[in-house]
Amino acid sequence: MSDEKYAVVCRGLRHAFGGAVAVDGIDLDVAEGEIFGLLGPNGAGKTTAIRLITTLLPAGPGMVEVFGRDVSSHRMAVRRTIGYLPQQLSADGALTGRENVELFARLFDVPRAERKERVREVLAAVGLADAAERRAQTYSGGMIRRLELAQALISAPKLLILDEPTIGLDPVARDGVWERIQEVRRATGMTVLVTTHYMDEADQYCNRIALMHRGRIKALGTPGELKAALEPGATLEEVFRTYTGDQLDEPGDNFRDARRTRRTASRLG
Repeated sequence: MSDEKYAVVCRGLRHAFGGAVAVDGIDLDVAEGEIFGLLGPNGAGKTTAIRLITTLLPAGPGMVEVFGRDVSSHRMAVRRTIGYLPQQLSADGALTGRENVELFARLFDVPRAERKERVREVLAAVGLADAAERRAQTYSGGMIRRLELAQALISAPKLLILDEPTIGLDPVARDGVWERIQEVRRATGMTVLVTTHYMDEADQYCNRIALMHRGRIKALGTPGELKAALEPGATLEEVFRTYTGDQLDEPGDNFRDARRTRRTASRLG
């Protein structure tokens, strides 16, 4: 629609590490308020694209705008609108849940007068109010990911970017993380951009999906459109394999497992 507003707009986005092209001229529009899935095998360029959008990598050839602001010339303004949940473990096991979130509140310059209440609110939103005074190293894998979600939400972002938010979690823990994401989204109207290897998650929660392979977008549409375009009764996993030729990975469920799984995922990219 011509009057549709966009949270993220990418045009001709490209990035290379030495001679290896990770993102090869992608065009992408993420509408305000939607859950947009960026899918693809390891090495497809998803995480690199995410890091360009979040300003964690310097913008190269092409253009990226977040809520109308160019990421090259308005880096700090863009960062203030984003909450980012990376693959890498961001919680400190030696700190309590509350201390972890308080640390991020200070990093994101949450006003001191609002800090205590904001921390309380996000811990409650992710279902960790009763565990807030426990050290994170005692948490299960699902609790750790919800804690990291609280860290990403502390700045009340307009855009929440989730890089493999449920990696290594069992189905019950995965559902718990998504329930919290959905609750916050319904309450605030924030936009969600997510990468995941779990096709059931993408099928159930994403309004639209882009399939990346070798740095390029190979298919784009709603889950229903992508499946229907392949053949009647097709699954999203079959769509994935058709465009990428790759098998899906299945990543243990505690602090140590989460750290190990995410280190591996980060290396593979």
